[in-house]
Amino acid sequence: MCHKVHTLAKNEDGQLTYCSTCDIYHLYFNNIYLEFKQSEMECFKKFVSQIDVAYWESSCDRVLLKRRIPIQTMQQNLAIVFNRRELNSLKAILFKTSTEIDAPISLSEMDYVQYLN
Repeated sequence: MCHKVHTLAKNEDGQLTYCSTCDIYHLYFNNIYLEFKQSEMECFKKFVSQIDVAYWESSCDRVLLKRRIPIQTMQQNLAIVFNRRELNSLKAILFKTSTEIDAPISLSEMDYVQYLN
């Protein structure tokens, strides 16, 4: 169980936290949740930094897809797909270039249906 969780980076799409008790990184990104050990995190960051966005966007040119940039998982029939904006947002979290950690979020950034009466 994680007891000493610290937020390392976050933006409107997700956040990266680290538990010093478990020595585990937790990546929450949209509807994806991933856990990494230190070595796994370094490999994932290296992999993400080397993705050829132009190649993937042009290779699926004939297909009308919103998301064209895949990240293959260990399960052969499962890949996570991103568009350019989402991939840049993921990189901002992974490389800690996202906005201030404790910055308040606006009402429009909350994933919540609001009714104004």
